[in-house]
Amino acid sequence: MQTNNRLFDDLAKVANGAVSTLVGVKDELEALVRQQIERLVTEMDLVPRDEFDAVRATAVKAREEQEALAARVAELEARLDALAPKP
Repeated sequence: MQTNNRLFDDLAKVANGAVSTLVGVKDELEALVRQQIERLVTEMDLVPRDEFDAVRATAVKAREEQEALAARVAELEARLDALAPKP
């Protein structure tokens, strides 16, 4: 009976070691994949999300200001037309 317990203990130690090794391999693989993805993103010259959002907000604000100015110009042109003498 004693040999069976030792055999199971040894098998448990081997299995535990294998699991620890696999966890280490998994972590190493994740690090390599993350590194490759970061390199690819850098090479593709992609814009980070926060920069994109900042430029988008600026563009939206500029568009709103442009529309407000266009409306003001139209109003001023209409006032000029009203003031111009009619032939």
